[in-house]
Amino acid sequence: MARLSATERANLPDSAFAYIDSSGRRRLPINDEAHVRNALGRFERVSFEDDAARERARTGLLNAAKKYGIVPVGFITGQLQSERRHAAPEAPTLPTGFVTFLLTDIEDSTALLTQLGDRYADLLKDVRAIVRKAVRKAGGHEVDVRADEYFAVFERTVPAIEAAVSVQRTLSERAWPDDLECRLRAGIHSGRPTLTETGYIGLSVHTAARVCSTAHGGQIVVSGEAKAAMKGSVPAGVRFHSLGRHRLAGLTRAEALFQVEADGLLADFPPLRTEAASSTDPGR
Repeated sequence: MARLSATERANLPDSAFAYIDSSGRRRLPINDEAHVRNALGRFERVSFEDDAARERARTGLLNAAKKYGIVPVGFITGQLQSERRHAAPEAPTLPTGFVTFLLTDIEDSTALLTQLGDRYADLLKDVRAIVRKAVRKAGGHEVDVRADEYFAVFERTVPAIEAAVSVQRTLSERAWPDDLECRLRAGIHSGRPTLTETGYIGLSVHTAARVCSTAHGGQIVVSGEAKAAMKGSVPAGVRFHSLGRHRLAGLTRAEALFQVEADGLLADFPPLRTEAASSTDPGR
């Protein structure tokens, strides 16, 4: 594939949803980290055939961002922006200091979108409502919603786990269109992020996203920091199964991970979607 000149790159039509990677090549779909970051920055200026095409592109872009360890907080487009404009302001303001994050996303969302077509929007709306209700009931705060992902924060770890358990139980009892299975993976991590005008930033945000990405649909994975933050105050009926220490993309130390077990939750899953740390790993 020939390189594009600076003029050709400048004149490339946004409607093609094509981007220039770090080697100066026009590529579709997304190929490398620089390509993904470029795509995230230009997504709002792209013209799509319809809402379904936009949703497919956004889902693919978010999946690519996860692959390269990019956490595009604030990547809110189309319908999501409309939701934010009409939503009531969150009160009180987001907590600072030592907090606990809960991230969820839908497993195999692209496959569900392909099978349901325009009806995927209704499924997505239902899932968001279930997660939002559980988070608010547990005293958490919504931070961001993007495509099939939901990002919440809690002042303590126990309510975050209670919210995640509630979500998984509700989803397991829910009947979905065409007898499809809709499952969420959930990740919980605690730390001291920085709260800015555009949301939270810091290593703890990235770690929370990595923890979530290791899970399978129906599974809740908790980091060692989040488990330790409970200081022995475990939610009623909840047990923790050690999954060992694992390397998470972009992090220098291996992370101890645990699976939440409780009545009404799935218990058997494949190995986490990451590499187990060796016995000589410096994070042990």
